[in-house]
This record gives sequence, structure tokens and C-alpha cells, in this order.
Amino acid sequence: MPTQITQIALVDDHRLFRSGIASLIGQFSGYNILFEAAHGQEMISHITAGNKPDVILLDINMPEMDGFGTTQWLKKNNPDVKIIILSMFQDAEKVLKMVRLGVHGYLLKDSEPHEFEQALKTVANNELYYPSFVTDHLIKNLNQKEHIKLNSREIEFLRLAGTELTYKEIADQMCISARTVDGYRDQLFEKLQIKSRVGLVLYAIKNNLIQL
Repeated sequence: MPTQITQIALVDDHRLFRSGIASLIGQFSGYNILFEAAHGQEMISHITAGNKPDVILLDINMPEMDGFGTTQWLKKNNPDVKIIILSMFQDAEKVLKMVRLGVHGYLLKDSEPHEFEQALKTVANNELYYPSFVTDHLIKNLNQKEHIKLNSREIEFLRLAGTELTYKEIADQMCISARTVDGYRDQLFEKLQIKSRVGLVLYAIKNNLIQL
């Protein structure tokens, strides 16, 4: 059977940087550049014209519509499109804001090509790619939430969230409906100010709810 090609979109206002990334991706097997855009509004025009990528490589600082607004639009209108941030910023505020918005990966623009290829491969396979500086920010942020009280069912859900079980399988394990599991997840998202499953898992590890 033919190998499925992962369709990539590049959204960055620096034409030379886009050209360099496109050239690099051309050296990897299994990827195709579907389109390039200089900002979020231009990206939206491509997607609404029927060009929907599998993965978007997204800058944060852009004119007209920056990475934050673009991510919010994608999460609302095309939540199945995966987002990898490519940025020069590694400060906690921007990283945590992007993670809370639900991006699937975060890379610095000066990352090594092999790290970039690994990030693409990981996110294309429906997994998250967060390098050490991202997880460090997440763990430090979670340190501030150590005194939050959780009930026994929330703790049980957190422990199961740290496994490879899907949310539906977690519901079966807990003998509750999938909707109730969604409720536990959303309740913990709000209580802990976390917006992703990896954040829940990191919280559980930090508070010794999951043994590695």
C-alpha cells in the first residue's frame, strides 16, 4: 500500500524562513507542503478554499493575525488540524499560553533538523511533542497548584489519564459514561487551569498520583 503523505502548511511572516523550512521538509520522506501563508488571515483563506492541512507549522509573532489568534480560530473551526509552534520565544508566559490553547508541539526556530523531523513525525502520529524547556515550564506552573483539593474520583481519573487508555476506555474502567468522563476532564481543566491531557499527567506525576 502507498505511504500516506502528511500535508503541511507553513504560517510565518518571514518568507526566507518559510523557504528554508520548506526546503528542509523536502528532504524528509512522507511530507508535502500544501500551502504557505504570512499570517493567520491568509491561512484562513487557504483553508476555507478547501486546502486543509494535516499539520500547521505556526509562528507566534505575525501581522494581522498572530499565532494566538490563529490557534484559537483553528481550535474552534478545524480542531482536527494539528499545530506545531515554531518560535524564537521560550519564555514561560508564551509557552504556557500556547500549551493551554492546545497546541500539539512546540519548537524553537534554531532547533536541529533531526529534532524538527522527530517533532513532525510525533505530531503526525497523534502524539504531543514538547521539548524539555516546555515541560519544565509546565512543571513549575503546576507547583503552584499543589494545595488544590481533589476528590477520589478525580484522582482515579488522573491516574487513568496517565495510561494509554482512550477517554472511552477510561469511562469503561471507571464504570461511568463517556459524558461523565468528559465532565471530570473539563472540571479538572478548570480547577487546575490546564488545557491538555499532558498537563493533567504532569500534575499527577508531580503530586505522586502516578508512579513512573
